Amino acid sequence: MSETVNNDHPRRLVVAIDGPSGSGKSSTSRGVARRLGLAYLDTGAMYRAATWLVLETGVDAADQRAVAELIRTAVFTISQDPTGPTIAINGTDVTQAIREPRVSAAVSAVATNLEVRADLIARQRSLIADASAGIVAEGRDITTVVAPEADVRVLLVADPAARVARRHAELGGVVDNEAVTDQVIRRDRDDATVSQFEAAAPGVSVVDSTHLTLEQVINVICALVDDVVPRAIAGNRGP
Repeated sequence: MSETVNNDHPRRLVVAIDGPSGSGKSSTSRGVARRLGLAYLDTGAMYRAATWLVLETGVDAADQRAVAELIRTAVFTISQDPTGPTIAINGTDVTQAIREPRVSAAVSAVATNLEVRADLIARQRSLIADASAGIVAEGRDITTVVAPEADVRVLLVADPAARVARRHAELGGVVDNEAVTDQVIRRDRDDATVSQFEAAAPGVSVVDSTHLTLEQVINVICALVDDVVPRAIAGNRGP
């Protein structure tokens, strides 16, 4: 089925997609954003960019105050184009660098820093609020903390074996399966100490992608959007 862009949805439509590592959040979110003609925000990329900066500057990730100060003064530049999202920090494009294994191995130490989380969550909320034509935002705790009032909230899940296989394929097979398993499973365990993304909050729809193709998952979420559009339109009209 060919992909078409639907621009009939109301302004300020917000779709929030949560889920564990390897569940397909990024590919799905980009696909939904392209299909609906919305902006796209990968909040996980912000944590990865922050981690890259910590590694590059040599700040001890265990020194939470120093890390928080480093990130507080950092400038993030984020493209919200779902066809080619990019991210830069302090003027350096790190779109590719943040996917390196060294960043994946260290990101939980930064992502579980509560001061860093508070800073980045505030930035994420601002980016979502500024997306005048609507946005699809994905990452951790998007449906419960960052955008709990989103028009559509989805928890995207998949079996652990499927998630590991997807992440291994995403990395091009250059990282051995044991290391990928550690990255996926350990990061979920570590991040779950500060972020609730393993169980759906009230009002959040669960979509299991284990046995679905990417297009099928996109179709399911777009159907959820179609279901709430009349309510979103009514809300946008005001009293």
